[in-house]
Amino acid sequence: MKTLRVAAVIAGLCLSSSGRAVAAGEYPLALVANAQATNGVSTVTSMATIRIDRLTSEGNRTRVTDALKYGGYQNFFTALRKLPAIGFIQLEQRKTQIRYAREQPDEKGRRLVLIADRPLFFLGNESGKSRAGYELTVIELFLDTESAGTGRMLGAARVKPAPNDGVVVDDFASTPVQLTVHKSSAK
Repeated sequence: MKTLRVAAVIAGLCLSSSGRAVAAGEYPLALVANAQATNGVSTVTSMATIRIDRLTSEGNRTRVTDALKYGGYQNFFTALRKLPAIGFIQLEQRKTQIRYAREQPDEKGRRLVLIADRPLFFLGNESGKSRAGYELTVIELFLDTESAGTGRMLGAARVKPAPNDGVVVDDFASTPVQLTVHKSSAK
């Protein structure tokens, strides 16, 4: 009987591990993305480098999402800045530290949300729109099993609570940048 229980526990661990391996990516993860922003008749293209050493721990994720849910954007921002850097986003000579990374499975692979604690850029010419209050860089990626895919980057954004205890974009002060992502060979 004891052998049967041990075998059942081992089988359960193998099944849960294999289930996670299908949905989750491997970290550290290095990505290169073609970045393109269009504003009016102008189009700007560049290359973005994204490095994610690990996902945000469940405790840290809960800490910042609770700060957002119960204390608003400013409390989220303060809690986020206290988290350790877990990667970076670089666009040409500008670079900012990723403090939040959450991965969720979707129908084609996975959705990866990255948040850096500083704005990476301001694009666009929206007269009257203040840059104040848009202190985050937010990236949302949809990746396949080979870590290739598409997404968008908001160089100056605000967030709000998502229904699934996550974070979603509330507003942004800059033109969104469309990303076409390729996994980098460098780790």
